[in-house]
This record gives sequence, structure tokens and C-alpha cells, in this order.
Amino acid sequence: MRYLLRMEIRHLRYFVAVAEAGHMTRAAERLGMQQPPLSQQIRQLEQRLGAPLFTRHPKGMTLTVLGAQMLTEARRVLDGVGAMEQRMTRLAAGLLGLLAVGFTSSAAAHAFTPRVLRACRREYPEIELQIAESNAAELTDAVAAGRLHFAFLRVPVARPAGLSFEALLSEPVVLALPIDHALAERYGPDQAVPWQALHEQPLILVRRPGALGLYGELLSLLERLGVSVRVQAEVDRMMTNLNLVSAGAGLSVVPASMQIAQAHSVTYRCLPAEPALRAPITLAFRDDDDPVAKATFLALVRRHAAAERALSP
Repeated sequence: MRYLLRMEIRHLRYFVAVAEAGHMTRAAERLGMQQPPLSQQIRQLEQRLGAPLFTRHPKGMTLTVLGAQMLTEARRVLDGVGAMEQRMTRLAAGLLGLLAVGFTSSAAAHAFTPRVLRACRREYPEIELQIAESNAAELTDAVAAGRLHFAFLRVPVARPAGLSFEALLSEPVVLALPIDHALAERYGPDQAVPWQALHEQPLILVRRPGALGLYGELLSLLERLGVSVRVQAEVDRMMTNLNLVSAGAGLSVVPASMQIAQAHSVTYRCLPAEPALRAPITLAFRDDDDPVAKATFLALVRRHAAAERALSP
């Protein structure tokens, strides 16, 4: 057994070459080496095994019973080594690996997020994506803790050290209000509801208490304009936000890409272009370079975001 433990991959390669060629000189030519060293290596291998692998003839060599079994095992080992080499090469090139990606419901509502995830699966099928959905605060914490590699969100609610936040795209926000609300009757689908019309209106916000985010920016804008509103509720997710709007609990603003949600009970109206409030798609990720597949995914996201920006007015 101790001899087997000392066997090297090169010995298996030499043995397989001789077995397939059936001739020591032809095998040496295939391996690009001289015949005497090859003969010496084969004899050393036989000595380690304690039995001959070949029967020598004047015109060549044939496998013994042990040699035939050895050939099957050697090919299996070499095939495994070759597969491992290919796998490690693809891993080192960032074409293989596991990535954990999260997104908020509002980021997923934008066509870009599912489109880029599908593109990754299509272009890099050996990169496995583990998908999770949560709110921006929990996603940011998960990226900072290393539980997620990437997170698609809107406006960051926190910026922990060691994380990057890259704005990919931007879209306008719209006012979401119950379908029978007076503002929906006063302002038609083609009219922008002025910010002043929100004075004393009950608002439903999606935010971490004390954090900024998209709704912190909304409140800051309204304060600058002298518009006073009542914060009716603060919730964790934007779909919860729209469910409350649907139930008539208040008004909110959401990214324009979410206008398909709750269409039976929520209506949407444009908001002023100046001063404007816009909702970005932001990618959060750690600044480290591990695993290598992160760089592949990041390049893919940037490429698709640049193509979409080029098509936007």
C-alpha cells in the first residue's frame, strides 16, 4: 500500500501511453521523451505494484490481467484529474461559482433586474445564482456580513464601511393613491399632481426608522417646499405599502415601474418634473474580490445597464 501512495500522476500518464501504443518507442514519441527513461519509469511502477503490467514481445507489449485492470483505473483517475483542471481553470476565470443575490420588491419590479439575472444564467450557465428578496436595510446588512454577494435596491438606507453602492439606472416616481381618491378625480392620467396637493395628506412610507432612503428624500423635498404631510404608517416592503394604499389607508410614491401593481384598486399619477424625485436602481456589493465570479457578474450588470441607459431618452 505504501507504494501506491507514492504513485504520481505522471506514472499513470506514462503507463496509459504505453498501454495504448502497445510499444515503448511509439509511446515515448507520443509523450515527447526518450525511450530509455520511459522504460525505466514503467519498470519502477511495476516494482511498486509488485507484479508486471506488460508482457514484453519482440514486436511490442501487451497488458497482463493486472495491467488491463490498471488501465481502467488509470483512465478513471486521469479523467478525474482532467475534469478538475478544467473546473479550476473556469473557476479562476470567473466562469464558474456560486453567487448569492438579493433584491427589494421595488427593484425586482423594474424589468432590468430580472432581465440581467436571466442574462447571467444564459451567458454563464455554470454560475449558480441563489436568489433572495428582502427590504433594503436587511439586504444591506446581509451584503456587509457576507451572506449576500450583491443586492439590487433603490436608495441605500445605510452605507456600511467596505461596501460599494453603484447607481445603475434611474426612473421617475409616481403618486400611488386609492382608485376612488379625490386627487385621482381632480388630476387625470396625463396631468402631474403638484407637490402642494399632498399637503396634510396621509402618507405611507417604506423605510427603516431614522434612515433616509427614497422616502427620506421625499420628506426632505416636501419640507423644502413647505408641504406638511402626516406619516400614516412606515412599513418594511413596498408591496405592503401598496396593499395599504389599496385598502384606502393613505397615499404613497413608488417608482414608475411599479404601476402594474394593484391596478384594480390603486391608481397612479405623475408628479412634477421640477423639482423631481427619482428612484434609482442601485447595486450594493462588498469591495473584496472573492469569489472571482463576482467580477464576471459585475461586468455583466454594468454592460447591460450601459446598454439600457443608451436606449433611454
